[in-house]
Amino acid sequence: MKAIVQERFGPPDVLQLVDTDLPHIGPDDVLVRVHAAAVNPYDWHMVRGDPYIARLIGGVGLTRPKQRVAGVDGAGQVAAVGSRVRGPAPGDEVLGWFDGSFAEYARADADRVVPKPAGLTFEQAAAVPMTGQTALRAIRDAGQVQAGQRVLINGAAGGVGSFAVQIAAALGAEVTGVCSTRNVELVGSIGAAHVIDYTAEDFTDGRTRYDVILDNAGSQPLGRLRRALTPTGTLVFNAGGSPGHLLGPIATILRVAVLDGLVRQRLRPLPSTWAREHLLVVTELVETGQVTPVLDRSYPLADTAAALRHVEDGHARGKVVITVT
Repeated sequence: MKAIVQERFGPPDVLQLVDTDLPHIGPDDVLVRVHAAAVNPYDWHMVRGDPYIARLIGGVGLTRPKQRVAGVDGAGQVAAVGSRVRGPAPGDEVLGWFDGSFAEYARADADRVVPKPAGLTFEQAAAVPMTGQTALRAIRDAGQVQAGQRVLINGAAGGVGSFAVQIAAALGAEVTGVCSTRNVELVGSIGAAHVIDYTAEDFTDGRTRYDVILDNAGSQPLGRLRRALTPTGTLVFNAGGSPGHLLGPIATILRVAVLDGLVRQRLRPLPSTWAREHLLVVTELVETGQVTPVLDRSYPLADTAAALRHVEDGHARGKVVITVT
């Protein structure tokens, strides 16, 4: 099969398209023929081995990548199942978390895939797993958003932001999205009641205060973000930072954890976790028409490095995906 592999850490150019063996699946796994894969900020962090502390705390690899085939989520069709699998069956169309999704075939735990909504293309479905469940956890779980609350989403036009705007609106919140000039119309079209162009207006000036702020951009100091919150509001952090950092978002998480115990406002970092329940909730929102994946562009498998560079630049509108087969 064709796959995108990396033998060392570095910029996206270290990725190579090669012929390699099909993944081996265990008794609780499924083999998925990948039709489309998502490109996430997480992916370029893993390709670079960045932040550097991530190499020491496991999962990434110390001097070389633990995962040779890149990519973590996508959509496709089940090709084979392990002996203990009782859910997905060959031929089923699924989306979820795949080990090495930048390839024609990928292995997945059977409990990490769910049925693909029939109304979605494979490219749209590939956009759902990581960004959709991250937005759900940020808005519903960490932010505890309720109907009637004022919610601001910084970085509203990105992958997580575009899902978060729609999920918060579906919960009945009054949503304000922050984005660049070229994305104002997009953010308004997906459910934001108000849109702030950050090139023309400072949402941290304190004139309007919000019950919940989701920060996907990391563009404002903590003190200024808190100034835009109500006295008992909630600030949720989901900003990974730029390449070349020793600690990356871990430094923010530590700072937030210390400050959270000293102030009335709730300060919540958003660690990376996965739960099947999250993915099922998001796909239900998609199936009922309350959420629609927003796609920026797609790249062929051979151009995966270019796709990662585009995402790393930080200006993607919605999701970038790889069309595989």
